[in-house]
Amino acid sequence: MARSPRSNFLNRELSWLEFNQRVLDEALDPTNPLLERLKFFCISHSNLDEFFEVRVAGIKQQIEAEVGERGIDGLTPPETFRTIRHRVQKMVDDQYRCWRKKLQPELSRNGIRLLDFHELSPDQLQRVQSYYYAEIRPVLTPLAIDPAHPFPQLLNKSLNMIVRLEVAFSGQPLRHLAVVQVPRVLPRLVELPSKKAAREYIFLGRLIGHFLPDLFPGTKILDYWHFRITRNSELYIDEEEAANLLKAVENELHNRRKGDAVRLEIDANCPPDIQNALLGTFRLKEDDLYLIDGPLNPTQLMAIYEGEHLPELRDAAFTGRTNPLLAADLFEMIRERDVLLHHPYESFETVVMFLEQAAKDPNVLAIKQTLYRSGGDRRVVGALMEAVRNGKQVTAVVELRARFDEANNILWARELEEAGVHVVYGLVGYKIHAKLCLVVRRESSGIRRYVHLGTGNYNPTTARIYTDLSLFTCKQDYGEDVTNLFNLLTGICQFHKLRKLIVAPFELHDRILSLIQREIANAAKGLPARIVAKMNSLVDEKMIDALYDASEAGVKIDLVVRGICCLRPEVRGLSSNITVRSIVDRFLEHSRIFYFENGCQPEVFVSSADWMPRNFFRRIEIAFPIEDGQARARIIDEILGVTLADNRKARFLNADGEYYRPKVEDDQPLHRSQSEFIAKTDENALKAKPTGAKARYPQVKLAPKPLSVSR
Repeated sequence: MARSPRSNFLNRELSWLEFNQRVLDEALDPTNPLLERLKFFCISHSNLDEFFEVRVAGIKQQIEAEVGERGIDGLTPPETFRTIRHRVQKMVDDQYRCWRKKLQPELSRNGIRLLDFHELSPDQLQRVQSYYYAEIRPVLTPLAIDPAHPFPQLLNKSLNMIVRLEVAFSGQPLRHLAVVQVPRVLPRLVELPSKKAAREYIFLGRLIGHFLPDLFPGTKILDYWHFRITRNSELYIDEEEAANLLKAVENELHNRRKGDAVRLEIDANCPPDIQNALLGTFRLKEDDLYLIDGPLNPTQLMAIYEGEHLPELRDAAFTGRTNPLLAADLFEMIRERDVLLHHPYESFETVVMFLEQAAKDPNVLAIKQTLYRSGGDRRVVGALMEAVRNGKQVTAVVELRARFDEANNILWARELEEAGVHVVYGLVGYKIHAKLCLVVRRESSGIRRYVHLGTGNYNPTTARIYTDLSLFTCKQDYGEDVTNLFNLLTGICQFHKLRKLIVAPFELHDRILSLIQREIANAAKGLPARIVAKMNSLVDEKMIDALYDASEAGVKIDLVVRGICCLRPEVRGLSSNITVRSIVDRFLEHSRIFYFENGCQPEVFVSSADWMPRNFFRRIEIAFPIEDGQARARIIDEILGVTLADNRKARFLNADGEYYRPKVEDDQPLHRSQSEFIAKTDENALKAKPTGAKARYPQVKLAPKPLSVSR
């Protein structure tokens, strides 16, 4: 396989920014309910924060270290930074134009108003004043900036105010600067009493700004401006030198809040001298400055989305269905056949029930589970702790370095250890990203192992908004594989090839490459050759080269890549048989599915891994085959088929790295895959009646021909 020229690859960072643009596009889409548009607007800002904290911070470090190596797209770190700066500036302008011209006026028309002080009624002014003196003033600390008072250490992403004031000294007015930190412990949006049929708010920063004379008595407040610093938030841990990984991660978390500054956001009307002073203070350059014409840190507007507003302003309420047949004895169901669940359309509560049943079942001897992002819902870890109390052997492999969930995972790890769970942190040098749970149960026929494998985290909260797949099985080969993998994670042993599971970093990369090569060989023989791969990101250079080779060998390739995609599709002589689409909709597309035609004998794999170097070589990941005929047919026909037919929320990638909507003819039906999954789940739930019938899924036949979709 020859190495492709660098011009054949899209820049990873720009590709991610195009994903965030698709998120922002949902905020701009007038067919979405208003509060859902507000949600996407907030998410686009939160995403951009993380992009600067991690990706831009890393690029700036490369520039400072004078790293001259080019990426797979051919750009050096300084060239990459300049392209990012240009693209982000346009995105920020689009975001705040969306807020000023679209969202804020429409919110106001629907009775949700954000007021400034001159718009407050006398009653509201009185209430605000009382609230300020009772709740806000006691936690404010005005900080002077002068030789005796150095510039304060400001936390990552905190909202602050730079104040210019004037003090009379010996009859002469002297100008000074001061900083006021907007307290994080208080709601950023303050709801106001209103006699109208409306919900009215004021930003906490504006409220504090009005009362600045109270904080600086005897001075004249000339003006103030909000500003915000984004810092490098990567953790730097030498695992081989760390005697205690948990303690090392915990210590490093304190440094995250004070990492090097990488971005300064400030009110657009801030004068140049203040801008330059702040840039100098944080050792930033003009390219790191973003002037904001709107609220800084608008993610706080999620408080409006989560409030009690008109239901017609948001998507219809949806709760994932639980098949009543699965609510009784899950172990009996799994013995009967493999159980496949499609979340959130089918409720993640079934997975929670599986753990809770295992914790209480007197026949269960042991439970082993990986935990990557467990969230704040304590039922999963609670089930593990209850299992210990019930005398079972329980092991939890907790990944402490799950980015931005480290503190949460440390708390859970400590609580699990105190409850008697055996907690381990996996392998030095590798994040444990695989999602697997093993339940060992004594039955009349002997010891049986029940396994849950998934694409998503054991997090009941995010499972309501992420699309993922779960597989329950008690087949012996899967049980043996998961047992051996846990032994690798918790003990001292060498990896040996497993029967069913394909494990990174040991074999997943080579195995997928071999599956692609098999499709190339089948195409050469005139056999049907097709690849459909659904994932979050596609970055790995060798994998992209293999797909290019397959395309030119005649293999039809459909890629569903939600986020980053460095492959250039639809290039004659390179990727003419490859289409790439991305779906951004109500739920976050998160499942990874790999379909290989295999000469009319399709193989389907489900995985925790994206096709990125980090997943292939720096994480413990798994991919596993779906061997149950009905489950495999369901993935092919119902899940992949519906996904590929989406012409409402899907965007197609072109060779220039831009995304476009597919053209839909007037007589062509519109398909929105997530809405169809909801409808299908409701339909299946109505069909599911506890009659004792063997078939637990609606009968689905394998597609008689390769999957297809109109472009």
